[in-house]
Amino acid sequence: MAKGYWVSAYPAVSDPERLTAYAELAGPAVRAGGGRLLSLDGRVVAHEAGITQRVVLIEFDSFELAVAAYESEAYQEALVALSGSVERDFRIIEGID
Repeated sequence: MAKGYWVSAYPAVSDPERLTAYAELAGPAVRAGGGRLLSLDGRVVAHEAGITQRVVLIEFDSFELAVAAYESEAYQEALVALSGSVERDFRIIEGID
């Protein structure tokens, strides 16, 4: 079974305090859904149209678990805390089996 991944890039953060509040809610929600944080705001070398700002990578045992974690009530509450505080490119992708 192919793993699932959340990939988030943050071109802009307008309210760091709200981002922190989101992280405090999102972390437990992600872990409850089986997610494992692989990268959080580490070094980035960007090419072409890439961005060098904050990038987050989270791994799940399956694509379905990744989608379910995003749709969970706990994670949806975290998104409310994040609302309006960042510009974010968020994707759920399926790995190669």
